[in-house]
Amino acid sequence: MPILRPATPADIPEIVRLERLPGSQLYVGQWSEDRHRATLSSPDARYYVADSPTPGTLAAYAILRGLAEASGSLELKRLVVATPGQGLGRPILTEILALAFLTHHAHRLFLDVYDDNPRARHLYQSLGFVHEGTMRDAARRGDQYFPLHLLSILDSEYRALHNSR
Repeated sequence: MPILRPATPADIPEIVRLERLPGSQLYVGQWSEDRHRATLSSPDARYYVADSPTPGTLAAYAILRGLAEASGSLELKRLVVATPGQGLGRPILTEILALAFLTHHAHRLFLDVYDDNPRARHLYQSLGFVHEGTMRDAARRGDQYFPLHLLSILDSEYRALHNSR
């Protein structure tokens, strides 16, 4: 049973709220509602959300970008879970992988993750993402720069893992 549904413009205030949560602010860029609305309406991106049990609130959201590119390389731009550590990240990421490779027919899905976010790095690697390299001082929080790790998974790797389970 799918956890995610396509986001609508009505979801944007909740998406911004999730970005502004203290834990999210450490690892996720802070976009305005206008920037999210523009990205949501772009043919290059798809937003997916998971509803929470509380009506009108979201448990998580994700953004895939690169759908308008001919390269077949998609970016998981965002994956934000309202309450990390509750077991929601793995099923959401599993669904994102299926969307990327089976629905959007990607050849490659990539993302970057902060060096000081070992929980996320472990999750990505446990689902088949491969570390491609480290981008030095690639992100900034306040007046401090942080390295980001570039990770990716290819469609052949996804299918090999998916078919072996």
